[in-house]
Amino acid sequence: MVGLLAGTLTTLAFLPQVIRAWRSRSTRDLSTGMLIIFLIGIVLWTFYGMEIGSFPMIASNATTIGLVGILLTLKLKYG
Repeated sequence: MVGLLAGTLTTLAFLPQVIRAWRSRSTRDLSTGMLIIFLIGIVLWTFYGMEIGSFPMIASNATTIGLVGILLTLKLKYG
């Protein structure tokens, strides 16, 4: 239960940034390097979650990968 709550909250933390970047069409304040490094880390956490069979870790990190992917796409498009 704690894992699901933690994963949900850390994943949802990216949602306001995605919405703001989408609406404003501005990603100037986002660091491309940080997003790429963070994405790599989240991918690795997802693989680790798969290795240990942790559904909360897999689900939350897979969702975060999608949100960070959207931010990177917007950064390339509007940055």
